[in-house]
Amino acid sequence: MSTPRLLIGGLLVEGAQTMTVINPATEEPVATAPRVDARQINEAVAAAKAALPGWAARPIDDRREMLLKVAAVIDTNAEELARLLTQEQGKPLAMAKREVAGLSAFFRYATKLNLAPRVLEDSPNRRVELHRRPLGVVAAIIPWNFPLLLLGTKLPTALLAGNTVVVKPAATTPLSTLRLGELLVDVVPPGVLNVIADANDLGDVLTRHPDVRKVSFTGSTATGVRVMTCAAETLKRVTLELGGNDAAIVLDDVDPGLVAPGLFMAAFINSGQACIAIKRLYVHEKIYDSLVVELSKLANAAVVGDGLAEGTTLGPLQNRAQYEKVKDILDEARKLGTVVAGGMVENRSGFFIRPTIVRDIAEGSRLVDEEQFGPVLPVIKYTDVQDAVRRANASPYGLGGSVWSADTDRALSVASQLECGTAWINKHCELLPNVPLGGAKCSGMGLELAEEGLAEFTQVQVLSVGKTPAEAQPRAAS
Repeated sequence: MSTPRLLIGGLLVEGAQTMTVINPATEEPVATAPRVDARQINEAVAAAKAALPGWAARPIDDRREMLLKVAAVIDTNAEELARLLTQEQGKPLAMAKREVAGLSAFFRYATKLNLAPRVLEDSPNRRVELHRRPLGVVAAIIPWNFPLLLLGTKLPTALLAGNTVVVKPAATTPLSTLRLGELLVDVVPPGVLNVIADANDLGDVLTRHPDVRKVSFTGSTATGVRVMTCAAETLKRVTLELGGNDAAIVLDDVDPGLVAPGLFMAAFINSGQACIAIKRLYVHEKIYDSLVVELSKLANAAVVGDGLAEGTTLGPLQNRAQYEKVKDILDEARKLGTVVAGGMVENRSGFFIRPTIVRDIAEGSRLVDEEQFGPVLPVIKYTDVQDAVRRANASPYGLGGSVWSADTDRALSVASQLECGTAWINKHCELLPNVPLGGAKCSGMGLELAEEGLAEFTQVQVLSVGKTPAEAQPRAAS
C-alpha cells in the first residue's frame, strides 16, 4: 500500500518521521506510517482552534448532515478499511467488517441526538434556560484493540456538539484511522478533523496543550492516570474509559451447555482483547465441572490464525509486548491452576496463543487479580453467591460485570450488588450507541455514547432572564 499521510488543517501531509506497522499474524511489515513531532502536534491543535468558531456557529442540522456524509464515506470504503484493520490489528476479517459497520452506525445514531435548550423555570419573576455549548478543541486518543469502533464512541458526539477534534490512534494500529482521515479530507471542513500518529511518545504534548479543552481517552488505567495528570495542569475536561477485570457470576440454576457459547464469546472476543470482556468467571460448585467441560470444547474447536484466512475465528495478540505479558501470566497460571484447554503458544510466526481455560485457580494469581487482556480465562469455583459477589467486587476495577441465571429476578438481585458501570444479565460485552458506557473505581470516569456521552463534550451555560428591570439586581430566591 502507499504510505499514508496525516490530516492537519485540511491538508494531507507527510510526517516529520516514519514508523513501521507490523502485521501481528505474520510479524511482517504492513506499511510505513507517518510519525509526528511536537511541531506537527502543535500545528494540528492550531488548525482545530482556528476552525472552531466556524464549526461551532453552524446550525446543528448542518453538523448532523456532515455526520451522515462521514457515515456514507465509511460505508463506501468499508471493505478497504476492514482489510486494513485486520492487517494491522489481527482480528478476523468478518469481525473487522462488523467493526467498520459499527463505526458507521455510531455516526448515524449520533444524528438523532439533540442539544436543545432546557427551560428550568418560566415564571412571572424569571425565565431560566440551560444551554450546552461546545468545549473547544478535543483530543481523542484511541487504543489498539478496536481502533475504529472506539473512535466511534468519541468523534461523532464531539463533532455534533460543535467541537473540533485531533485524533491520535495507537502507534501499532494507526493505518485504518489515517486512511479514514484521507478519505474525509474533502468531506469535513479544514481543521474540524485532524488525524495524527506518534510512536506512543508524544501523548503528553497533546494532553498538556493549553488550547486543548478536553481529552477523551480509552486505554490502560496506568496511562489514564498520566493523561489525567497532564490535563490537570490546565483543568481540561477528561473522559477516561480504562481497564477492566470484568467478573461474570454463573448461578447454580443454569444449563451449562446453554450458557457456555455466550460466556465463551464474551470472554474471547477479539482474542480477549476487549476492556469489557469477561476476565474472571465465577461458577457455582454444583455446575462447575460441567461448565468447564463445555467451555473447553469450545476452546478446542476455535480456529486460530491469520485474520485474512477463511475460517479463522480468533486472531493473534495485537503486539509483541502484550503477547509476552500474556505468556508470563499463563506460565504462572500453569503452576497455580489447571490448564484444561489451550495453553499452547504455537511454534510459528505471529503472536498466537490458543484460547485457554484454567480451572482450580483463585485470587492471589495474576490471571485472576490482573486484567490479562488475552485469550486466557480463569474459571473460579464458589459455594455461596454472596461470597462470589464479594470476590467480584474486591477488584480495583469496575468497568462491567454480569450474572447468568435461569431466573431473571434472581439474577437482577445479584447484579445490583456488583460495583461496576454496567451489569448485564445473561449477556456480557454489549456496546450500543443508545446506551451510555462508563466505569466505576479505577475503570475510568465520565460516560461515552448516548445523550449522556454527548453531554460530556459540552459546557453548560445557564441563561437567566429577568422579567422586569428590577430582576437585573441580585436578590434572594423567591
